Amino acid sequence: MKKTITTKKQGTITAASAHGLLYSIVPKDLAGHLYQITLDIATPDAAGQVLSLPVWIPGSYMVREFSRNIVQIKASSDGKKVALKKLNKNTWQAAPCKTTLRITYEVYAWDLSVRAAHLDQSHGFFNGTSVFLSVHGQEMNPHVVDIQRADDAACKTWRVATSLPELKAKRYGFGTYVAANYDALIDHPVEMGDFAMATFEAHGVPHDFVVTGKVPNMDMDRIIADVKKICETQIALFEPRTKKAPMDRYVFMTMVVGEGYGGLEHRASTALICNRTDLPLKHQAEMTDGYRGFLGLCSHEYFHTWNVKRIKPAAFAHYDLQQENYTSLLWLFEGFTSYYDDLMLVRAGVIDEAAYLKLIAKTINMVTRGSGRTKQSVAESSFDAWTKYYRQDENSPNAIVSYYTKGSLVGLGLDLTIRAESAGKKSLDDVMRVLWQKFGRDFYERLLTGKQQGLAENEFEALVEATTGVNVRRFLDRHVRGTEDVPLAALYADFAVSVNDGNANKKASLGVRVVRDGNDCKIANAHEGRAAHLAGLSANDVLMAVNGLRLTAADAADSLATALGRYRVGETVQIHAFRRDELLTVQAKLQGDDVPALSLSIQPPAKGGSVVRPSFQKPGKR
Repeated sequence: MKKTITTKKQGTITAASAHGLLYSIVPKDLAGHLYQITLDIATPDAAGQVLSLPVWIPGSYMVREFSRNIVQIKASSDGKKVALKKLNKNTWQAAPCKTTLRITYEVYAWDLSVRAAHLDQSHGFFNGTSVFLSVHGQEMNPHVVDIQRADDAACKTWRVATSLPELKAKRYGFGTYVAANYDALIDHPVEMGDFAMATFEAHGVPHDFVVTGKVPNMDMDRIIADVKKICETQIALFEPRTKKAPMDRYVFMTMVVGEGYGGLEHRASTALICNRTDLPLKHQAEMTDGYRGFLGLCSHEYFHTWNVKRIKPAAFAHYDLQQENYTSLLWLFEGFTSYYDDLMLVRAGVIDEAAYLKLIAKTINMVTRGSGRTKQSVAESSFDAWTKYYRQDENSPNAIVSYYTKGSLVGLGLDLTIRAESAGKKSLDDVMRVLWQKFGRDFYERLLTGKQQGLAENEFEALVEATTGVNVRRFLDRHVRGTEDVPLAALYADFAVSVNDGNANKKASLGVRVVRDGNDCKIANAHEGRAAHLAGLSANDVLMAVNGLRLTAADAADSLATALGRYRVGETVQIHAFRRDELLTVQAKLQGDDVPALSLSIQPPAKGGSVVRPSFQKPGKR
């Protein structure tokens, strides 16, 4: 028996019960954080079916070894045990069998993040990469998933939030869902629980906004109104004429915690985590920093619907989930997304121009502080994401640069360059639309035919010139393939924005970042070439006293700043510190605070002169 389902953005899915794959997943033990998964393979490989679990999840470039959370696994056919041999850390092979092969296994889910799986009495969440084994040789077959309610009183009122297409399940209900193939199966995370939810339409496409966790007096109406504006602005950016979104519906899934921040993009949804205090309360009119940051997070992950989920580097056109997938283009796919996330906020009207310029200044200051930016290019940072950016240590500020933050400044600088050299006729928007038209539009439909290819490693430069008429080789050589800072002060000069240096009166500093560790004031990072480094202090050293006066750990940074505030730049102080259990005494010559304090402001028009359009407005001839 076959059931055919047609979805506008995923094509036609045929779920064949006789020749398909059926997963069932149920929260087995809420307190023990265990999911039980059963996988029925109607036509297993006659030579012995091979199965594996991914070692990483797309969008988070680090090998995470999800298979380590499989507690137990077994195989059977017609009720009889089938031998199951483990081939490597995440791969198994079942002995040959002639009838349906059933794999039953349990997954430990206690990772409260957007990347893996979590389960307790309050909710359940999972990404497919953490719970669904891949059936080798059948990855392109339809995959049916039966999401089952737990046999527990705590789950009686739970609902399901996911962008997976329903098969027999009702919207927000338990039951069967279907994915066209394995790649689609693992690209629709699932949230179960007593969540708050509201729905809005963005250019005709329904969007669910789901919030799990307690937020007393949350202003959902305000959130929905703001996020709707952001979504519609982004849809119009890529499809200015048709306003056509690339999905049938979209789901924002937000987990609210006491302290946390992050997001992970998917083709028709995103998983978010934020602080409880980030979300606005009813009758709270002001735009707090936390809420502004949350809207920026929503904007970032939503922009990925186009940039990285459909417009992809060639290396990501077909993910190999068994090992690292290398590309030198994350500065474009993550960095440009980081540029547009805040830009969309001001274009959508949810923040004003002054707030936007503060966000740009914050990013400039963040990038400028680390000396790693002079040693590693953003192209190198992209390629080394697996081993350096996602595995940061105490020396990272001195050794690496972020392809997110500097990548966003590259996007800004490139946008300004294109606007200036085209006399305002072209912008980075035009480049993004061409990328969309050439690589992103109908990506998943064409992927099934084998025609779809991603952006080649060396293709972007020529594409920009063909789109805008602007030669950007020198810019990319210096700021992407090289390590030079993007000259934003010079680039902004043509666009009514001035860059102001706020470091005229520098405070005395050791050039460290300190954190509270129990009752200790511990150095988290010692910046290269700064006072602490030159005096012989290192990360993980515990600061005890400055010139004989004890430091307290109640607020490590404030305590150190207060102690050093008694002295001037150039003075020498005695520092007592512990390295492991050994006391150190060093003399440190204080330097000026190395924290950049640049700010941006809009220049008033010259007397009698014409008004120049600020760079963050929609492009138009100047």
